[in-house]
Amino acid sequence: MTGDLLFLAGHRAYEQIKTNGFSADDVAMVVGASGAAKWLVLKELESVIFGLWFSKRTKPLHLFGTSIGSWKSAAAAQNDPVQAFNRLAHAYIHQFYRTTATPERIDLESQRIMDTYLGLGRVDEILAHPYCRLNFSAVRSTGPLSSDHPVAQMASLVSAWAKNRVSRKLVQRQYLPTLFHDPRDLPPFALNGEFPGGMAPLDRDNLRTALLASGSIPYMMKGVKDVPGAPSGIYRDGGMYHYHPAFDFMNGTDGIVLYPHFYSRATLGWFDKNRPSRVADGRLLADVLMLSPSPSFVAKLPFGRIPDRRDFLRLFRRDNERIDFWETAVSMGKSLGRSFLGAVDSGRIKTLVKRIP
Repeated sequence: MTGDLLFLAGHRAYEQIKTNGFSADDVAMVVGASGAAKWLVLKELESVIFGLWFSKRTKPLHLFGTSIGSWKSAAAAQNDPVQAFNRLAHAYIHQFYRTTATPERIDLESQRIMDTYLGLGRVDEILAHPYCRLNFSAVRSTGPLSSDHPVAQMASLVSAWAKNRVSRKLVQRQYLPTLFHDPRDLPPFALNGEFPGGMAPLDRDNLRTALLASGSIPYMMKGVKDVPGAPSGIYRDGGMYHYHPAFDFMNGTDGIVLYPHFYSRATLGWFDKNRPSRVADGRLLADVLMLSPSPSFVAKLPFGRIPDRRDFLRLFRRDNERIDFWETAVSMGKSLGRSFLGAVDSGRIKTLVKRIP
């Protein structure tokens, strides 16, 4: 079954796995990318990882994500991660937009999803989890993107796209990445310059609000104003800058970064799509082991592709077809979990792992 899953490693992680194999205690961090419905294909893989493979873990494990990557990290950090993933996936799949999906309507659906998988007592579970340390980012908006007016937001997005052609640092000044972190431990990357928007510890008062901000897509959703405990401002989707997070995660400390990803590449920013020069290489991802569905697995999915947010438009008012597609993709993802366990338990990962160029 290992043909369904790719094992792709950065330079240091590759050498470590080739020499010593791979165990749960080798992992210091798990990262999740932005991608909305694309996460569904990984749901069963991550259920195996968090529900079974990490079940006897005791030492701290940092989680980091943006957008859906932060939402699923908040599921992983609950006492029963498998059931939390189930709730998140079911609630996400069963979104319905009978008419135009307005920001108001999407916000209501987002709140419903959050209520379903992050209900009573779940925030306390996350903040007191014995080993998971939840971290995620949102961007604090400056200039026109601070407004919810669609014309102002569109102008800001066009401006950011143009600046991004010159330098990602210019975009970073317009969308200030802000780190929300578990107050018990700072992640190794906290002070490496990726978060000029500052840092804010998570607590009962701000976790839900900050999590909503991390997935608040500009133009499609309203910004989140003044997250408690964080610098004042309008917060939006963390994927605007860290689309598929890729930077020096470990910052000189030991450990492998496990990165379940729906693609076999990490695109740095939201504006970097279709730009090969903005794809992370094996040096930037030196400590990363990326787990990705293989092309042959993806070809077997309905429509020959993984789900994505545009299915709401492609299958507009054909919700039964969309739900069937998405639920089938989730179910077929069980083979990714079997592939992972088969590779790590047998030690075959040492021969299966490939180096990220």
